[in-house]
Amino acid sequence: MGNLMYQPNQNEVALFKQAAEQRLPVMLTGPTGCGKTRLIEYMGEVLQREVVTISCHDDLTSADLVGRFMVTGGDVVWTDGPLTRAVKDGAICYLDEVVEARHDSLAVLHSLTDHRRTLYLDRAAETVTAPDRFMLVCSYNPAYRSSLKELKPSFRQRFVTVAMNFLDPEREARVLMSEANIDDKVASRLVQCATSIRNADAVFHFEPPSTRALVSAAKMIAVGASEMEAAEVCILAPLTNEGAVADGLREIAAACLL
Repeated sequence: MGNLMYQPNQNEVALFKQAAEQRLPVMLTGPTGCGKTRLIEYMGEVLQREVVTISCHDDLTSADLVGRFMVTGGDVVWTDGPLTRAVKDGAICYLDEVVEARHDSLAVLHSLTDHRRTLYLDRAAETVTAPDRFMLVCSYNPAYRSSLKELKPSFRQRFVTVAMNFLDPEREARVLMSEANIDDKVASRLVQCATSIRNADAVFHFEPPSTRALVSAAKMIAVGASEMEAAEVCILAPLTNEGAVADGLREIAAACLL
């Protein structure tokens, strides 16, 4: 196993293992930067499986997932897409922010998420049965998605859904100390700053600062930036450029940091 650090929040590691044992697909939900991708990378090490990541977007087609015919050296040959390769290799296929993909592109996943565990490559006239090691994992942030984008309930019900959230302050501070080699007092102040902003989230209407952003701020501090400077460029500025809101956030941060 590698040395990837993961700080469990609740029982997500055990649930992930149990789903993998039963060959069930998993849907991770939670705010951006709360550790969904890190959990999948960690579980890849724990289960000793390759992780194939697909970043979903509006233009993602089913051909982008399964593959297409391409001209190579004057010949037309079939080239597997990342989903097909993951199925054949028995890897963990991770669809990041799956809600961003078009519904018609996701239809190709249906036969992989039920008892068939089979991928049908219609254009290549091939049927690929997933080995026991193959696992399909998706993630998205349900709280801050566009109102125009939603996963169909029939699609969501195909997955074991594991809801994730930010760590409690003590454990989140430990992550910062481990990732950026800062002391506990600095880590605690950064977490307090983020927690205060997250609690003000309902008033300001923006996506709350992520643990990922806190790690970046901690790394800046570790090489000489002041706490307020690091918070400005890594936590505050990415959240908003609206003057009054930005000023309000700076007041919150200034009350927590040196």
